[in-house]
Amino acid sequence: MNFIFISPNFPKIYSHFIKSLNDRGVNVFGIGDEPYWALNDELKANLREYVCCKDLGNLQWMKDTVRYLKAKYGEIDFLESNNEYWLISDALLREDINVLNGQRPSDMDKIKFKSKMKEHFNEAGVKTARYTLSNNLEELKEFASKVGYPLFAKPDDGVGASHTYKINNLEELINYCNTPKGGSYIIEEYIDGDLISFDGICDDESNVVLAFNEFFPIPIAESVNLNKDLYYYANTEMPEDFYQLGRRVVKAFGIKKRCFHIEFFRLKIDKEGLGHKGDIIGLEVNMRSPGGNTPDLLSLALNGSYYDVYADVIVFNHSDPSIYQDRYISISVNLKNEYHYIHHQDEIYQRYGNHIKEHNYYSKDFRNAMGDEFYFATFKTIEEALEFKDFVLAKE
Repeated sequence: MNFIFISPNFPKIYSHFIKSLNDRGVNVFGIGDEPYWALNDELKANLREYVCCKDLGNLQWMKDTVRYLKAKYGEIDFLESNNEYWLISDALLREDINVLNGQRPSDMDKIKFKSKMKEHFNEAGVKTARYTLSNNLEELKEFASKVGYPLFAKPDDGVGASHTYKINNLEELINYCNTPKGGSYIIEEYIDGDLISFDGICDDESNVVLAFNEFFPIPIAESVNLNKDLYYYANTEMPEDFYQLGRRVVKAFGIKKRCFHIEFFRLKIDKEGLGHKGDIIGLEVNMRSPGGNTPDLLSLALNGSYYDVYADVIVFNHSDPSIYQDRYISISVNLKNEYHYIHHQDEIYQRYGNHIKEHNYYSKDFRNAMGDEFYFATFKTIEEALEFKDFVLAKE
């Protein structure tokens, strides 16, 4: 089996995917924007060949590179980046060299445009926020009169929490309309809800092989726009109705042999015209692993290897995650340099050293969204995990 992995060097932990694939006999070829000498040792040890392409956004360069690899090694079975930024490029490259597995350009609208996602959520029986794509002030005023303030505006095709706007009243709506913006925007009714996600890996018939429930008490948008401390946690246990709902969404989107990260809101209060407190509202799908170092956090919750399950699915179309016993709630607690926290690192380790699995620092690429420093820890109960969070984030 031949597998081209685009940008295997970013994020750094993606080398774990390559090792798990190589361990199962897959020939993995990397195309990245760093020179070979800059790759980590795990990548160097597990890539069959690596090609440095200084501009991964130059489609002709990328086509030339994948054609070279195909000519040298034969048919390519998979081409993936597992990175939201490159999904369209991945699809174009698959089409160019006729990779049979994976999405093609004709599949992109439903997984890149938030407005297009809604029909597939609805197909799965999941409600979504009411929305408009209009940029006309009078039409937006009419929309606001229907759903009420606040409104939430974001790029229809966008990644992360950048360039988003919470619009609280008519004055802010007018300011929004007068603000220059690149690309098309979607404006939705604001949802007062807890952000949760259904993460996992599925086979080639869209059957969920492995699933996690992630919780984001502080949404990334608030971490970015309001400069709040960020923490989030994951486990493999979830209510059966949420698990079945997640399975239906995976089927509705036709996700096959890949990682997924599907975001929802659970309503905190009744919302007229939308739903009742506790209802699940579909937000968006991401056809890749959750961002940053989160795949490592999922492995901690599993008490096993998320990367091995992925490689099993790619090679064998099945895996048995039940071999991983004694699972946990894994939590990420993220700190920001501009704040002064009461407890220093040695105090944190003295109290929670048996629970802490990693303490590290984010690269500059993630710091705007994620913060500067993080602790990964595992606990048996959510109460213990939240006590750890309170201790780490305590400020003077």
